Amino acid sequence: MMNPAGMCTGIGLSGGVSESGEAAASSWVRCGIILAAGDGTRLRPMVRRLRGDALPKQYVRFDGRSSMLEQAVGRAATLIPEERLFTVVGRHHLAHRDAREQLDRCGGPVVVQPANKETAPGLLLPLMHLYKRYPEAVVAVFPSDHSISDDGLFMSYVDRACHVVEQHPWLVVQLGVEPGGPEPEYGYILPGGVITRDDGFEVRAVVGFVEKPDARTAESLALQGGVWNTMVMVFRAKTWLCLIGAALPELYEAFGRIYRAIGTRDEAQVVEEVYSTIPPVNLSAGFLSCLAATSLSPLAVLPVRGVTWSDWGSERRIMEGLGRRPAEELPASAGN
Repeated sequence: MMNPAGMCTGIGLSGGVSESGEAAASSWVRCGIILAAGDGTRLRPMVRRLRGDALPKQYVRFDGRSSMLEQAVGRAATLIPEERLFTVVGRHHLAHRDAREQLDRCGGPVVVQPANKETAPGLLLPLMHLYKRYPEAVVAVFPSDHSISDDGLFMSYVDRACHVVEQHPWLVVQLGVEPGGPEPEYGYILPGGVITRDDGFEVRAVVGFVEKPDARTAESLALQGGVWNTMVMVFRAKTWLCLIGAALPELYEAFGRIYRAIGTRDEAQVVEEVYSTIPPVNLSAGFLSCLAATSLSPLAVLPVRGVTWSDWGSERRIMEGLGRRPAEELPASAGN
């Protein structure tokens, strides 16, 4: 396993992030990032039928009670105080009253992206704000479009992942759910050897990733011990920045500009300028998969058992999760 502490020498975000040795574990604080900046384009036809508008899926109350964003914030808040939960959203989301009202109730900082540049910038922008306030943070990342059967059990795995990172700060620990069947639309993580065992939890090295395999390959991956990639992950903020700096130096320097501008009168202008020039970068394909291919990868996976998990990225999975057939009507209150 790589220890990024040495790798960080001389890389730091100019005028900001730098690595001068391991901080004492007692000085770390747990923070969270809620990824809610997606556009939800695949579900837009379904949302238009339900609501008559283009509210992004994470704000829609498909079950008539709470949205996926509200559920994600509620889960995360059982482990991390709301004031340390940073939610990233798209600027155009704020045109929707329902989105604004939900975000007002989040309790923590809301970070607004001027444009959707894929998932790597979508994580880096709130991380800059988080790092400015909590430079010794251990960070848990939560997508906002998941359905989870047992929040308490799932969050116990997140808690364990945080504990592992606090003990092994060079690791990036991802949560992978044991498959309930061959699912070609999901990404898979291939676990390798055991890195550490912690109170009955087993953390393994990541051998590789497979994105959206065909049905036969998905079945084979499950038989080999492959797990569904939830994109829930835990890492030390400094470790993540070191890894980004080594793998994607131009993106790293671009967000260094944002980091230095946060809290100044130039912040809004700098964010606009950076987002007008950076290319879209997918977190899985553009960063994590490349990292897993290195000989000293810090990527690890914590297999999650006993939890039914679903990525609500399609109408079929939403209906299955709600126990309905596609032709059935959703609750009238789905429109908030």
